[in-house]
Amino acid sequence: MFHYDYKTQGTCSQLISLDLEGNTVHNVVFYGGCPGNLTAIPILVEGMTVEEIENKLSAVVCGSKGTSCAAQLALAVRAAYNQAQAG
Repeated sequence: MFHYDYKTQGTCSQLISLDLEGNTVHNVVFYGGCPGNLTAIPILVEGMTVEEIENKLSAVVCGSKGTSCAAQLALAVRAAYNQAQAG
């Protein structure tokens, strides 16, 4: 299991913590942000692949921010996967 912490940009949450097993995502935790949404998202994405999360969440925006916590998660899982593959 590979653990990764991602510093978000442009969102209320400041950090996303997650684990990868191959390309499967587990144990997502958001720090900061809207408690309801950021409790629900980890439940919904538990066990999904990096690609599934990217496909579903990368285009989600929050107001006029141009990004969202969900979109930041899509970036985070890809960054984690790339780092895990690099060794």
